[in-house]
Parts: sequence; structure tokens; C-alpha cells
Amino acid sequence: MPASRVSAEAIAARLSAVGLTTRVEERDRCTSVEAEVPESLSAESWREVLEVVAEADRFGLHATSLNGRTLWAVVRKAAPTTGDVGGPSYQR
Repeated sequence: MPASRVSAEAIAARLSAVGLTTRVEERDRCTSVEAEVPESLSAESWREVLEVVAEADRFGLHATSLNGRTLWAVVRKAAPTTGDVGGPSYQR
């Protein structure tokens, strides 16, 4: 299992312990974690949530009047160490 997946699963487990329902998804360059955040989340739980997502490479909160609040966090996958890391236009 990739290190990004392990980290994302750990973040998801800690968010679940706070009472949030999480989703973990593999993407091309990262592993993402999403969780719906209820309006009733206590200040203490928010502090724990922020502590948890601070372990991710990026995180944020998407809030709309239609869909509520969705917390997201991403853990980047490691960059390749060999091969064509510069891409086709990279010149040495």
C-alpha cells in the first residue's frame, strides 16, 4: 500500500474517531480524504479535526447552502526518483 494511502487512512481513522463519516479516494497524484461536517460539531471536536488535517499536505472546507460542509485533505504521492521525472520537455 502506498505511503500516501497509509497516511490518508490514518487521517480518516482519526476523523472517524471524532464522529465524522469519511471517504478515502486514490487519485493520480494524491490520496484524498473527505468528510461531511455536521453543523452541531463542538468547538473541542473542531480543534481535534484541525489537528488531524494539519498532518495532510493540503486541506480545506467546502461549504454551500445546498450541500452543507465538506472537509477535505490530500496527501501527495511521492515523486518518482528515477525515469523521466522532468517530462518530455525537460532538458538537462
